[in-house]
Amino acid sequence: METLAAAADLFGLVAEPTRVRLLRLLAKHELSVAELVAVTELPQSSVSTHLGKLRDAGMVRGRKNGTSTYYALAESMPAGARQVWEIAARVDDKVFASDEARCGGVLRARRGAFPESMAGEMDRHYSPGRTWESLALGLVGLLRLGRVLDVGCGDGAVAAMLAPRAHSITCIDASERMVAAAAERLAKAPHATVLRADMHELPLPDASFDQVLLLNVLVHSDKPALAIDEAARVLSPGGDLVVVTLDAHAHSDTAQSWGHHQQGIAPAALRRMLARSGLTVSHCEVATREKRAPHFGIAVAYATKKARP
Repeated sequence: METLAAAADLFGLVAEPTRVRLLRLLAKHELSVAELVAVTELPQSSVSTHLGKLRDAGMVRGRKNGTSTYYALAESMPAGARQVWEIAARVDDKVFASDEARCGGVLRARRGAFPESMAGEMDRHYSPGRTWESLALGLVGLLRLGRVLDVGCGDGAVAAMLAPRAHSITCIDASERMVAAAAERLAKAPHATVLRADMHELPLPDASFDQVLLLNVLVHSDKPALAIDEAARVLSPGGDLVVVTLDAHAHSDTAQSWGHHQQGIAPAALRRMLARSGLTVSHCEVATREKRAPHFGIAVAYATKKARP
């Protein structure tokens, strides 16, 4: 809980319009001091002073790249600072649109020397054709998959990507509309099956799949341990389970608005669930954190079912 003095300092921090402008820019872009000066049209000394105050408050972080430092909104802010930022993020003013327009010009100028100018930070910037989707499609070519089960498949987007590299792929979802959409998407894949089913009670035989996917589905379960038990049951000995889910968080309103049944699972708790289901866990941690507020952590786990002796 913030003291009165600490709260007053935080309120004072965002009472200065320039600092709100900087926060809004850095929430979307990673920028150097020189680029911020060009965007805001303010003196460098002023921009540097404001950045220093924001960094001291834990709201902004800096990343060295050669002789330059690039600033962005901090991924993990102190609780009080995050609450103040969430209020500032809702402010609407035409100055933000003007800043964003000038920022576009600054970024275009930076990209003029692409890719050399992006050395060491190419993963942070877009260029034509270099998207996460294109990367995933390329990497799928390295896979050799057997019988795949996609639990909570949604509209089948991931399954359609994996289908050409799988012996067979089975998709299940609890939503009738999602199942219909997935069936339409996978209609040209004769080895694909789409079923409407509950992840907690899979209508599938024991040990019938070589790979099972639980991708962004456990947040929709009020009994995630049971869902993992079922995934382990249908996994063949030596088979692999992949889990992607939100890390535990305190944003109950956001969870409710997205129809989530719980507020994520901490890696330690997820590891215990996997182990209790008889799986050997090789990896379980927060792999990344979203750049967009409120900066959800993404937990990723890999586990294997013990082979029969």
